[in-house]
Amino acid sequence: METDGVGTSVWDGGVSPFGIPSKKLSVWLFIISDALTFTVLLMAYSYLRVSSKDWPMAFHFYPSIIVSTVMTLFLLTSSITMVFAVSAAQQGRMAASFKWIWATVGGGVAFLVLHANEWHTLIEEGLRTNSNPWGNPLFGATFFTITGLHMLHVTIGVVALIVISLGYKSGKYPADYVEITGLYWHFVDLVWMFVFPLIYLLSVAPSGAAH
Repeated sequence: METDGVGTSVWDGGVSPFGIPSKKLSVWLFIISDALTFTVLLMAYSYLRVSSKDWPMAFHFYPSIIVSTVMTLFLLTSSITMVFAVSAAQQGRMAASFKWIWATVGGGVAFLVLHANEWHTLIEEGLRTNSNPWGNPLFGATFFTITGLHMLHVTIGVVALIVISLGYKSGKYPADYVEITGLYWHFVDLVWMFVFPLIYLLSVAPSGAAH
């Protein structure tokens, strides 16, 4: 039976149910507040899309949906490698954890490069935050706001992973820092699982249409 380390069983009621480390609690509180932010943004996007008669179908199946699908696969794969990194850290296998963290970093960087290239292409086609050549100008504002905020989160996650991995390898940070960073990374990936279908898959231009 699980105990708190001093002989008291957690099932005997002698352990606080809120005995969560302060660092992990802080990350959870941040994730909850950030989840509310993305929820509001995605709900606003959905309302504008449904209420607008000229909402643009901005993405062609090729290359936009194909590329965004590859971006999604990079993020999903990075979540799997992050699970391996956390598991290795909890088992004390520092070298393996370090390797999996950097595999996660690679997935995040690949996502960012593809996303930046997509932004560049759309901007060249005339998409701006206040206008676009295909219909409702609010599409550009909502698209850049939501995907830009998500890209910022991925960038922060990549930087955090690099810092934590180097600190963990040098002994500066304990293994639970890897787990806490993993919580943030999984949250960033989860947000994309809502952004991808809502903004991309539901905005595919009919075959043969310009947009």
